[in-house]
Amino acid sequence: MIEKIIEQNVWDVLKSTPLPIVIYGMGNGADMVIDKLQSMGVDFADIFASDKFVRGQFFRGKQVLKYSDVCEKYYNFFIVMSFAVHDDETIENVLRMSKEHPLVAPDVPVADDSIFTREFIEEHDEEFNKAYSLLADDESRENYINILNFKVSGKIEYLLKAEKEKRFIYDKILKISDEEIFVDLGAYDGDTIREFIDACQGKYKKIYAFEADEKNFKKLTINTKEQKNVSIYNLAAWDKKETLLFEKKKGRNSKLSSAGNVEVQANSVDNVIDEKITVLKMDIEGSEEKALDGARGMIVKYKPKLYVCAYHRNSDMFLLPLKINSFCKDYGFYFYHHRYIPAWESNFYGVVK
Repeated sequence: MIEKIIEQNVWDVLKSTPLPIVIYGMGNGADMVIDKLQSMGVDFADIFASDKFVRGQFFRGKQVLKYSDVCEKYYNFFIVMSFAVHDDETIENVLRMSKEHPLVAPDVPVADDSIFTREFIEEHDEEFNKAYSLLADDESRENYINILNFKVSGKIEYLLKAEKEKRFIYDKILKISDEEIFVDLGAYDGDTIREFIDACQGKYKKIYAFEADEKNFKKLTINTKEQKNVSIYNLAAWDKKETLLFEKKKGRNSKLSSAGNVEVQANSVDNVIDEKITVLKMDIEGSEEKALDGARGMIVKYKPKLYVCAYHRNSDMFLLPLKINSFCKDYGFYFYHHRYIPAWESNFYGVVK
């Protein structure tokens, strides 16, 4: 696989650039990017945010500027994007900036502690090659290589090459019908359920949803109360019945952590659901491997269509299809990225061949 990775590590590029490095965005992502740069002996010159977020605040000891302020201050500079975005307006702004100045969006970990690099791919070259061999078509194989090159380089053009509308997935890959029994692990506030209901035009047999976060679960309860045949569970998807510790995070997600102080009840799909399922979706902040073990019985017996997110841990890019293949070799996998910077919403879709 490493021979297909044509890009340098973004961190090596940033270390060698003669241009001033300017961070775009504030928050946890910016902290991780700045910490990584400073661990290499590289400092940043300034920080800016989208105009609507600039209110005279400071971040990491520097006043947060507007993009126009940075353009006035420097003739040229290197933009390092440090937040996640999927709305069209902001993405169009990012694309405009990338035409005016060098811009990268480093792949910083969601659930991992490590950074994705060429060396990581080389270390796991055999596993990456095996996962690649399980992909079902040329487009998925091309997407896979593009996302790996993005993760190494931070160059957003690779995301655009792999991008596909979600509706294509429901219609052409998962081929959603009115007979589906849909299981949503990591349901958040019901956003994927809304996608699914739209895709099947409101005609389905049953929906099951797991959501671990209490605040998100309340939103899920409100947002699904008018829907028919929906069963929701305030549970983390896991491989067995267990009490887990979570660390509260700002934003939409909580993080599984041995140092966490919030107890969350967890259980497996095989324990909770006792009927045939036809579509199984997982977006569970790095717990996908455990949840796959907990749904092994369902997968082997019923071979549901699979929708598994592959961006929380570095190893997700090879481990998840290999895990599924280890107990059911009937699946072919499709791989697509959906509009997001960085490579969030890069997913495997498993369909029985």
